[in-house]
Amino acid sequence: MTASASASASPSLPSLLGVFAHPDDESLLAGGVLAQHAAGGARTRVITATWAPDSHRAAELAEALTVLGAGPPRMLGYRDARNDASAPESPRFCDAPVDEVIVQLVAQRREFRPGIVVTHDAVGQLTGHPDHRHAHRMTLLAVQAAGLAHLYPDAGEPWQIRSLYAATHPHSGVGALGPLLTDVGKTVLSVPDEYVTTTVDVTTWADQKWRAISAHRGEVARERSLPGILTRLPEDTRRTIISAEHFTRLSPLPVPGNPHQLTT
Repeated sequence: MTASASASASPSLPSLLGVFAHPDDESLLAGGVLAQHAAGGARTRVITATWAPDSHRAAELAEALTVLGAGPPRMLGYRDARNDASAPESPRFCDAPVDEVIVQLVAQRREFRPGIVVTHDAVGQLTGHPDHRHAHRMTLLAVQAAGLAHLYPDAGEPWQIRSLYAATHPHSGVGALGPLLTDVGKTVLSVPDEYVTTTVDVTTWADQKWRAISAHRGEVARERSLPGILTRLPEDTRRTIISAEHFTRLSPLPVPGNPHQLTT
């Protein structure tokens, strides 16, 4: 992905691994770039932290990923922080031992060997869901660990990604979503515009992205969920909302500085 990325597919697009908290996050936040990279011949994959692999949402996720060309679901199977029925036999994602989560993410990363990893931003995308924020933290730790041979040596050969992106929403890009969320009692958390390094025009893949979002039928049927809110909008308004995806590029590698002194 590049700043002001083109909507046209390119055979040189890098492989992409998405790490998201819930089924539907992948389609809402990065469905366009997942479809774009798959169309360009790149390998794509999605890891989902919550919901049991035998739940109805797992089946919906499988359908959405098929639409996006991202392969079968890879679900960690933890419980959603706000839904005990999501994986009743498992701990909440936010409560799971850190090393337990990271070793799974590291193993997936080393096996898949992506060029790019995409995850949530630090504020948790608009609504600040605790699972979103935790997925951000765990992904950052796993990106660092995956490249270091002495960390989790049984999880595969070290692999260092080239780029890490956090899906986000700039203040100026919230647009029509803001009042739609506040109308159903949700918070609206965005970031300063200067935090956004990359905005991808995914208009070419908007229909495909919408089919993936719509595959999450349980969420579409809910009044307060984002898929449900989007479903009730006029088609042109919805298309405008889903046709741009915003990201902050974070550095996964050490950044050179003064070799003799800490500097800002």
